[in-house]
Amino acid sequence: MIRGLYTSAWSMLANQKKLDVITNNMANVNTSAYKKDTVVYQSFPEILTRRINDTQSPTNPSAVVGTMELSSDVGEVYTYYTQGQMVQTGDRYDLAIKDDNRGEAASPAFFTVGVINSQDNTMQEFYTKNGSFCLDANNQLVTGDGYAVLGKKGPITLKQGDFTVDSKGNIMQNGAVVDTLRIAQFADSTQLRKFGNNLVQNNGGEIADFTGTVIQGYDEQSNVNVIDEMVDMITVMRAYEANQKVLQAQDGTLEKAVNEVGLVR
Repeated sequence: MIRGLYTSAWSMLANQKKLDVITNNMANVNTSAYKKDTVVYQSFPEILTRRINDTQSPTNPSAVVGTMELSSDVGEVYTYYTQGQMVQTGDRYDLAIKDDNRGEAASPAFFTVGVINSQDNTMQEFYTKNGSFCLDANNQLVTGDGYAVLGKKGPITLKQGDFTVDSKGNIMQNGAVVDTLRIAQFADSTQLRKFGNNLVQNNGGEIADFTGTVIQGYDEQSNVNVIDEMVDMITVMRAYEANQKVLQAQDGTLEKAVNEVGLVR
């Protein structure tokens, strides 16, 4: 009975974690190039159950009752790097990467940005799909959060005026190539980890050759489907409530066993 309490409670915790992920997806439905997450459950390993201090039975000297599983737990939070819808903005500072459409697990490509580490003032490389850029006071191309957009020569500095970006990421201004966007394409998207502020970091994954295209004047939308998230939310809440009722029933039975069955008269 006590194990049953733990099983129901742990299932409630797992469902709470999934509900948090769904809520975060819905909160970022309008965030440019946001990639949805989902919770992947895994089961606890089976536990061999034995009767305590009861190994003298001639029919079952091992005292083995059987196996038992303690519900499920959150195995990982998986991110879908599928392409979001491309929306034309007409703004020359809006750039988007169109992947090669080789499927959900295909090699996603990202813009490379530099983030200054406040502790040692060094620049760390991160990656983002959000190409809504602008110029800062130093005419450097930066993200909406002020992170430097990196090219093959380092942070990209532009002059005031018009510029164009071709499908390979070459930035041309006044008839000359200023720099080329440093675009990282990863062979295995499972090696990427979300860092925050719509940035991801590489956890040792191999960087492949860029096979997609860069399009100027477009903004990639989030790949979150609100209807799917609402359905998932309802399912998770019902599962949470079911485990809650089971826990309350077991708690009531345990209370009756302690206060009534075990009462010394």
